[in-house]
Amino acid sequence: MDKKQARARRARRTRILIADRGVHRLAVHRTNTHIYAQVFSPCGTQVLASASTVEAEVRQELAEKTGRGGNAAAAALIGKRIAEKAKAAGIESVAFDRSGFRYHGRVKALAEAAREAGLKF
Repeated sequence: MDKKQARARRARRTRILIADRGVHRLAVHRTNTHIYAQVFSPCGTQVLASASTVEAEVRQELAEKTGRGGNAAAAALIGKRIAEKAKAAGIESVAFDRSGFRYHGRVKALAEAAREAGLKF
């Protein structure tokens, strides 16, 4: 089993547990250069809010700082934005889906920023 298969297995197990609860899901995906966050409906078919370092407004804000979208500061910005968008959509609490990634670094920074912005996990 290689790294990608192991991550997919961990992600699948987490998503099954979240689906059983029937709550909104905050899913995170990271690449070397960007980080993405989406809030899914309880049935898992609709994206209710999304934020990423690919968005024009975020890229413009990150252009002034060192490092574009592949650092913890960018992840914290995305965490704050996704919390604001979720609250605007009427979502107060979510289940955190880290997509099989370890809870440290950028994933942790995004989660903590979303919590500070008022989203409950």
